[in-house]
Amino acid sequence: MVKDIQPLNEKETRAGFGEGILEVGRKNPNVVALTADLLGSMKLNAFIKEFPDRFVQVGIAEANMIGIAAGMTIGGKIPYTTTFANFSTGRVYDQIRQSVAYSNKNVKICASHAGLTLGEDGATHQILEDIGMMKMLPGMTVIVPCDFNQTKAATIAIADHEGPVYLRFGRPKWPNFTPENQTFEIGKAQVLHEGTDITLFACGHLVWIAVEAGKILEEKGYSVEIINIHTIKPLDEEAVIKSLSKTGCAVTAEEHNVLGGLGDSIAQVASRHIPVPIEYVGTNDTFGESGKPVELLTKYGLDSAHIVAAAEKAIARKKK
Repeated sequence: MVKDIQPLNEKETRAGFGEGILEVGRKNPNVVALTADLLGSMKLNAFIKEFPDRFVQVGIAEANMIGIAAGMTIGGKIPYTTTFANFSTGRVYDQIRQSVAYSNKNVKICASHAGLTLGEDGATHQILEDIGMMKMLPGMTVIVPCDFNQTKAATIAIADHEGPVYLRFGRPKWPNFTPENQTFEIGKAQVLHEGTDITLFACGHLVWIAVEAGKILEEKGYSVEIINIHTIKPLDEEAVIKSLSKTGCAVTAEEHNVLGGLGDSIAQVASRHIPVPIEYVGTNDTFGESGKPVELLTKYGLDSAHIVAAAEKAIARKKK
């Protein structure tokens, strides 16, 4: 039963990153951290205290941070760059494209405060285009974990992955419901619940909201499959095809523009292999605004009620 999926507690996904980089730093002496004047927001304090000689405070110079990180890889270091998602991508896209992706440098671009749940800082900080921007770069791995435990596990796992990675996570405390000390497998979707009537594909904070929507749909008599697509690229196409073959329709849910994000990736797979009705939950070609995180999700149509409505629409289309 979907209702059996319950949170262990509430923790910030960015705090999972902080614990993860500390743990992987203890295991791998080549891991280094860089930040653009945001060490507190990025939860780097413990790492800096334990490894002061493996930390670079670049200051408010994000483009320089990417260039420095790319150079460090030449000496065998595994640099984790850290700042808000907007500054990690939109501000430095040229440097990422030329110095990291084109050169296939082993840089881990770790981006916090993504999406609407950044909250009160408003539209200038709430990037909703970054998944699309990053997944279009050749060779870039794109990961959007759903909670504290999974963010910690992903932070540890990417150190062993050779090549550039974009790791996206968030600011607020959020339900933490995946297993503690889990093993994170890049490119392998996580099936949270099996069902036969509708598939809910989600990433990031929207995974928990999809679970909440699944509980409502289950009460309405629907059999719901819920899949956490924590790796947007490379996408687990096998899992997508298997689920769509069973349910025959889907909803995608993401804290991102519906143009270019998770929904587009799922739709591409469906169009090539198993065309089925798909509805999309995300922001609709718009910027955000200042407000409380949960209230913003509701205003922009990213809450459980909107996922339920989208699911019922997809099921109705399937029946036609």
